[in-house]
Amino acid sequence: MKKSIGMAALWAAIAIAIAILALPSLAAPSSGSVPGPIIVVNTWPFVNATAKAWSVLTGTGQGNKDDAVTAVVEGVSICENLQCDHTVGFGGSPDELAGVTLDALVMDGDTLDAGAAVALHSTRHAARAARLVMETTNHTMLAGKDADAFAASMGMPQSSLRTAWSESAWEDWKRADCQPNYRRNVSPDPRVSCGPYRPRGDTIRGSRSAATSPLGTYGRDNHDTIAMVARDATGSMAAATSTNGATHKVPGRLADSGVVGSGAYVDTEVGGCGATGDGDTMMRFVPCYQVVESMRRGMGPKEAAEEALSRIRSRHPTFQGALLALSKAGEVGAATNCMDFRYSVASGEHDGDVRVVEVPASVPCPQ
Repeated sequence: MKKSIGMAALWAAIAIAIAILALPSLAAPSSGSVPGPIIVVNTWPFVNATAKAWSVLTGTGQGNKDDAVTAVVEGVSICENLQCDHTVGFGGSPDELAGVTLDALVMDGDTLDAGAAVALHSTRHAARAARLVMETTNHTMLAGKDADAFAASMGMPQSSLRTAWSESAWEDWKRADCQPNYRRNVSPDPRVSCGPYRPRGDTIRGSRSAATSPLGTYGRDNHDTIAMVARDATGSMAAATSTNGATHKVPGRLADSGVVGSGAYVDTEVGGCGATGDGDTMMRFVPCYQVVESMRRGMGPKEAAEEALSRIRSRHPTFQGALLALSKAGEVGAATNCMDFRYSVASGEHDGDVRVVEVPASVPCPQ
């Protein structure tokens, strides 16, 4: 009798345990995506891009919702089409030789997969090319004309990125003795000459000048990288960037926009970040990776952005740059240094209406 009662109790306990494990509400919470607020944010008042991403996330005008990766890619692509401020997409920001190149990055916050297509010379939809790198190769970055060839092989059309506007901007710069430019430690003096340049004879460690950006080089008029982060209805997050780089850059220069952790970073378990501004300085600090890791440790998005900028500021007090962060809970925060900065946001809290938010600097810019 005691044996049969004991066996009955054992089987009852097993049945209860199985029932408990089968209840989702009692199971341990997933460390990945969970349903929550739909939201999209991007650097600068590029409201058409924000609205496009929102429509993808919500199915507005197309009848079906889509994922965060598609939303950020298509949102950024709108800016590429519209040539936002001539700093995103074809026909803007000519380099020293009048060439126009594009850099873009896409990152999936669920898998941490990323793809970058940089130094593109003939592929107008850089963000879509970056997505192809992420989804159809085992690589993270493809560069230059080989990246164009890859995009072409995947069916993407090819055409010149130059326009009458970019040619005119380059000609104006040449008439102004190539000012400003990004040369240093060269002869003839790059402050008054267009070159050709040679290394200066005294360019040795300890005597060369520090790497500083020309005064007023970065800002909305000439370096408006679009960086976008989105959270879809399932809780999945993604980020994307696109830029045609610094105006009058040295040919071959790559933007931080295409660098994972610098131009953007996203982890669905934590949140995401996008950067804009002086990429040559910012990429040395991998600020977006730091922002996400700071949020992982419990910081809010604004605090995390401020903290990441403070580290750059400690070495480069007058650098110009901004960071935009989005937590997995849908909280938005941003910080800027020595640069006027605004961002665009659309969320269910305001019925999907795109709002532009101005970000005040936390500390004065040194004079």
